[in-house]
Amino acid sequence: MSSNKEIMRQGVMSTGEDARIFPDVEACIDCGGCVVACKRTWDSPADEQRISISTMMEGQEGADGLNAHSARALEQGQSPGETAVPMQCYHCENAPCVSVCPTDSLVKQEDGFVQVRDDLCVGCQYCLSACPFGAPQFPESDEGAAQLFGSGGTMDKCTMCEERQDVGKGPACAEECATDAILVGDADEISSELERRGSGTFFNDVAMEIIFGEEEAQVF
Repeated sequence: MSSNKEIMRQGVMSTGEDARIFPDVEACIDCGGCVVACKRTWDSPADEQRISISTMMEGQEGADGLNAHSARALEQGQSPGETAVPMQCYHCENAPCVSVCPTDSLVKQEDGFVQVRDDLCVGCQYCLSACPFGAPQFPESDEGAAQLFGSGGTMDKCTMCEERQDVGKGPACAEECATDAILVGDADEISSELERRGSGTFFNDVAMEIIFGEEEAQVF
C-alpha cells in the first residue's frame, strides 16, 4: 500500500529558465489554496485573481470506473464527470496572446516567461479573446467602453512568480498546493511526473501544442 508521502510528492521539480507550469487535474480538489497563496503573495485585491479553479461538468458523474480519472475518460471518449481545473497563464510556447497583441505589450522572453509591458498595453483585450485559458485579466476595465474605444485598462495575469524563481523558489500556488496539483518543471519532468502518478492530460492536442509547442507536446 502506497503512503501519502509517495503519492503527494513535491510538485515543484525545477525552476527558472525553461520551467513550465501545468495542472494535474486529477489531483485538484478545488480547495482554493492556490488562489489564496497567489493573493497573499502579490497582495491582490479581493476582486482580482491571477489563478482560478474552473469546474467542468459540475455535479455530473464520470463514466463507470473512471470517476476520478478524467484524463483517462477523455482518452477513451467517455464522460470525465465533474473536474476541477486550475486555470492561469501557462506561459505558452506558442502564446496566442503574444501573436495578437497590436502594441507588442506582451512578449515571450528568452527564459520562457510570457510577460506584460504595462506601459505599452492599451486595453484592447485582443489577448483575452485569443487566450483559450482565460488568463488575461482587466481589473479596471469598462467592458462596454473597451469594445468601442479600447479602454479596458492594463492587462494583468499570472507571472509564474518569476521573481520567486529567480531566487530558487517555486510559484506560490504550486508550493502551497495541498495535493501538488500544480506542477512546475520542464516538459520532460512534468510528463514523467504525470506518468508516475497515473494521471493524464486534460487538454486536447491543439491546446497541448499551444502550451508546449509541437515537439515538447509529443513527450506527453
